[in-house]
Parts: sequence; structure tokens; C-alpha cells
Amino acid sequence: MSDACGCSDDKPATEADEAEEAAGFWQVSEIRAAAVAGALLLAGWILGLAAGPDWLRLCLEIGALLVAAWTFAPSTLRRLAKGKIGVGTLMTIAAAGAVALGEVEEAAMLAFLYAISEGLEEYSMAKTRRGLRALLDLVPAEATVLRGGAEITVDPAELVPGDRLIVRPGERLATDGRILTGRTSLDTSALTGESVPVEAGPGNEVYAGSINGTGPLEVEVTSTAENNSLARIVHIVETEQSRKGPGQRLADNIAKKLVPGILIAAALIIIFGFIVGEPLLWFERALVVLVAASPCALAIAVPVTVVASVGAASRIGVLIKGGGALETLGRIRTIALDKTGTLTRNRPEVIDVAATGSVTRDEVLALAAGLESRSEHPLARAILAATPDRSAVTDVDTIPGAGLQGLFQGKAVRLGRPGWISPGPLAAEVERMQTAGATAVLIESGGDVIGAVAVRDELRPEAREVIARLNASGYTTAMLTGDNALTAAALGKEAGITEVHADLRPEDKAEIIRTLQTRQPTAMVGDGVNDAPALATADTGVAMGAMGTDVAIETADIALMGEDLHHLPQVLDHARRTRAIMLQNVGLSLLLIAILIPLALFGLLGLAAVVLIHELAEILVIANGVRAGRLSRKTAVLSATPAPALEPAA
Repeated sequence: MSDACGCSDDKPATEADEAEEAAGFWQVSEIRAAAVAGALLLAGWILGLAAGPDWLRLCLEIGALLVAAWTFAPSTLRRLAKGKIGVGTLMTIAAAGAVALGEVEEAAMLAFLYAISEGLEEYSMAKTRRGLRALLDLVPAEATVLRGGAEITVDPAELVPGDRLIVRPGERLATDGRILTGRTSLDTSALTGESVPVEAGPGNEVYAGSINGTGPLEVEVTSTAENNSLARIVHIVETEQSRKGPGQRLADNIAKKLVPGILIAAALIIIFGFIVGEPLLWFERALVVLVAASPCALAIAVPVTVVASVGAASRIGVLIKGGGALETLGRIRTIALDKTGTLTRNRPEVIDVAATGSVTRDEVLALAAGLESRSEHPLARAILAATPDRSAVTDVDTIPGAGLQGLFQGKAVRLGRPGWISPGPLAAEVERMQTAGATAVLIESGGDVIGAVAVRDELRPEAREVIARLNASGYTTAMLTGDNALTAAALGKEAGITEVHADLRPEDKAEIIRTLQTRQPTAMVGDGVNDAPALATADTGVAMGAMGTDVAIETADIALMGEDLHHLPQVLDHARRTRAIMLQNVGLSLLLIAILIPLALFGLLGLAAVVLIHELAEILVIANGVRAGRLSRKTAVLSATPAPALEPAA
């Protein structure tokens, strides 16, 4: 929290930990102290009504003051020793001044109400942080591993990479790993927000906290419990929560400048009292002004909202790295999306083959497969999956940015993009393929084009619906891709995107983002690796499908942990709502100070009334901020709606 607010920064670590890990309302130390102080004040008030001894009533009021002041006075003194002043300073001076005037009951009431507000703040922050840390509870208490040919039960903390984990149907995975044997459907909803189970089998990566569905699995452990995907997510969010956005910096700056100004104003009021000959009256008013101008509500207006909002986003499979990223996302008006792996499923398939002369389509595919047999390119996987035949191509070389070349039956053969290989008689076929949204690959033998293969990466099933929703919400959408213009235009039209930028290299994408930023705040949505320059350039970088991907989580401001594109409009709506709550809190806090100061200065409100109004308003700000921890009805409904069935994991 800000130095200008309260004294939380200087609490002993054990006390802070207690507040953060408190399981219930009454476990927050400030709440317990306020309850005791309240009980003492109530007893003193009842004693006064019953005409009891004044000395006993005074003792009860002093006891209430000491108990409540314990929650902020010691830390205030520690801060003053370091040359720092804050709201606690104002409250301590006001309480001491009230005692000096003989108003012990007023001082006790001020300390009591301030302790309540401090306790509520601690509780709300701890509650929202616990919501995030609850992710770690998804890891089971025990794990079954194969060691020495026998199954034994161990603590997940004892797992090491290389262990063989046995996961039965219905059990959660204790850490990250790779499936060795078995096929199943995994429920990853708690991690990614996706409601449809994902099919998985040998070779697939699996993550801590996933629930095994139908079949027993043997999994090779790839990460320790301290470094698995869940632990990394929690660590990153807790670390990045200190990154402040413009709204929080504004609130902090106002609060830090306001506190010294208030102290100076109070001193001037007291001097004025001596000048006009009424020092006690104006001393009392100076104390009231101190409390009236307290900016604690302003200083906590944004932090409580940010922590609550980040925790809520994690429940729908969205990782938000701090208040800065959250606030910026709430201002975004242009969404730029990468094509491959973001708008599409990154699973290219052969959809058409063209051949010339006497060459058959099967021969074209076999020759293409022979050239691609050792390639790791996504287009190569699509061609290899389309035919079982492989021509015996030798001396295969890769030509960067162009294609492949080799020898087949003594002839030079090539496979590559149009431009490197002239389409010749297949020019019309190639244009037709590209117009249909496919990437055309040409095959040449002995200097003559013999065929063309159309490979297309299909749009995600939800892409059209998501783009339509973004357009309807007033966002400008753009697609950035390295594909040729015809293919990009076809896919953009199918998805509902009208602004398409094609034939882009990574640095070109970053330049397009800069151009878009001159018009409106812009977010880039990509895979977190190939799109790194554009993600870094954009006002907000959003990584798609980042679960378990270190680079994506580290480089992006926002990470959509699942593969469902529905999460994008959900988190955009959530961020806009959060930003609106932040502005409401800041506006309410400033308005409160502007109204209370003149009322206090001219004696229209006494100390008790100002304290009550001010602390009730502070509680209202906290409660409003906590609202950001509840998903809007629209977002909650969409999160609960089953997504389209996913393909088996690659």
C-alpha cells in the first residue's frame, strides 16, 4: 500500500502473514482489537447512563483508546523515525490532541473507527490474495509414484523430474509432467477456465492441478512442486501486483502531497486561533480538519480494487500481471490479433492438391512428403499427415524463407512458396487456393512445376463469435500475419475482421502496432514467442494459450491460460468494469475530502461526526473495490457456458 495510507507497510512480517493467511474475519488482529475497544466504549456509555462512577468510565475509555490505538500508533512512530508521514500520523496527532483537550471519549471513538477501517482493509486484501493462492490447494496432499518396481505414496514436495507418477481416474495431478502411457480426458477448468475436458495421450504435456478423467495414466514428472505451472502463476502474480498503473500512481501522489499540506494547514489554523484570541477553539477545529482531510480512502481506493480484480480474473483462466496491466487493458480500444495459433488452431491441414500433365495428385503429395520428411515446419506436418507415401528424395537442403530442394531419381526437385517457384500453368489454381484462405506450396521437378498443395489452418470454432462480440463492443479489430495478402484477406473476411495486414515479418508487426497506437490504445494478442516484438510494443501484450509456457507468461502483460478465445472479450469486459470502479473510488475519495474540510473548518461538524463520516466512506470505498473481485453477470455466464469441443491434444 501507499506510504500515505495507514501503516501496513511497517507491520512485522509475522503480523502481515497472519492477516494474509487469516481464514476468517475475526482472525484479523485489527478487527479483534476494534471489537475489544468497541466493547469497552459500550460499557463506558452504559455506565454513564447508569450514573456510575466517573473514574471507572474514564478508565474504560482510556482502555478502549489504548487497545484501538495499538493497531496504528506504534507503526506510525516507526514511520516517523524513518522520516515518513501518513494517515496514521494524522490520526495519532488528532487522538493525542483530543486527549489534551480532555475529550478522551472522542479520541477513543476516533481510534476505534480507524481500527475498524484498517481491519476491513486488511481482511479484504487478504481475502482476495487467498483466492489466488487457493490455486496451490489444487495440488493433492499425496502422490503415487513408481520406485523400485513398486507403487509408493509420497508428498508432492518430494517429487523430482524423472519420477513416474501414477494418476488414477478422478485424481488430480501433483505436478507438471508428460504422459508415458494411457489415454484420458483432462479437466483443466480450474487452471484455464475451459469447461470442456481436453483429450490427452502419450507424449502430451499435463499440468499440476488437472483432474484425470476416464483412464489411468503413467506420467513422467518434468517439474518440482516448487516450480510447477501453478506455483509459477501464483509467484508471478504476487510479484507483479506491485506494478502500479496510472490510476494508482495518481492516488498515491495526491495522498503523499496532501498529508504534509494538511499538517501545514492545521498549524496555520492553530496560529490563527492565537491571533484572534481563541486558541482552544481553533486548536480543536485544526484537529477536526486533520481527520476530515485524511486521504486513506484515496490511497486504498485503487490497491484493493486491483487485488480483487486480479484474483477474479485468475478464476476464469486469465493471468494479469499487476495493476498497471489491468488499468491499461481497461483503456484498450484496438485489438490486433496474430493469425496462426490465435485466430486459428495452428493445426494446418491439406485441403486441395493440383497437378499438371500426366502427374497424379498422389505423386505430387508423395514428392512433397519426401522433401518435407525431416522438416519440423507446421506445413510439413500437414503434408506428412495427408499421405502415407514418401518419395525417396536425397540431398535435401533448406533455403531459408523460400523452401526446400533435393534430388529425386536424378532430377532436381524443389518445394516452396510462389515467388521462389514460378506457378506457371498453375497460376490460376494457386490464386484460387489463396483466395480460399489457404497457403499454396508449389512442387517443381527438373525445372518444371508439377503440382501445388493447398494447406489451410482453420479458424478456431469460436473465432467468428468472439470477433463479432469485440466489434459490437466498439473495439477496432486487426489481423497481423506473415501469410500472403490473398490468404490473409480470405481468413480475415471469414473471421469478420476488416483490417488485415499481411506479408509481415516480426519487426513489421511491431511497426504496425506503433501505427495503430497513434489512433487508439492498442493490445496485441499472440502466442508469446514469435510475436514477442509486437507484444512488447503494444500498450498491452496478451499471450494466448500460455499454460505451462514460461516465455509467454514472462513476456506478456496478460496471459490467457487456455486455448479458448472466449477469454479475450471476457477479460476486456472485466478490465473495463474494474477501471470504472477505480475511477468511482478515486472520485468519491476526493469529493469526501472536498466536502468535509470546509465543514470542519467552520465548526459545522465536530470530531466524532467527521470521524464517523470519514470512516464510513472509507468502508464504502473498500466495499466498492471488493466488487471488482466478483465477475460481471455477462462474464460469469460466458465462463460457465461450455466451449466447443476441442480437438485431441497434439
